[in-house]
Amino acid sequence: MPNQDAKCSPETVVLAFLGGAIGGMIAGILLAPKAGEETRHELKGYARKTEEEVIEKAKEARAALDELIEQGKHFVAEKRADVEAAVTAGKEAMKEKMDKCCS
Repeated sequence: MPNQDAKCSPETVVLAFLGGAIGGMIAGILLAPKAGEETRHELKGYARKTEEEVIEKAKEARAALDELIEQGKHFVAEKRADVEAAVTAGKEAMKEKMDKCCS
């Protein structure tokens, strides 16, 4: 039995929306009583508008990805510093134990 509580990712929702928009646009074009030249002109306009929207969304996605990469770099740098501090503390503790034991 499929999971009824499944959630869709934002990307899936956007793709579904774009698919529906394109399907509706095609249906509208096919059912509209306009001349061929006028329809072609409108199609070119829709294509330009869609191209601009896709380019804008790609820029937004790239900016979000760049920000995520920077956050990842910062996280790794923090964790590296934590590990280095722990290793140094461990070495110092071991040295103290060895000095006490062997003195």
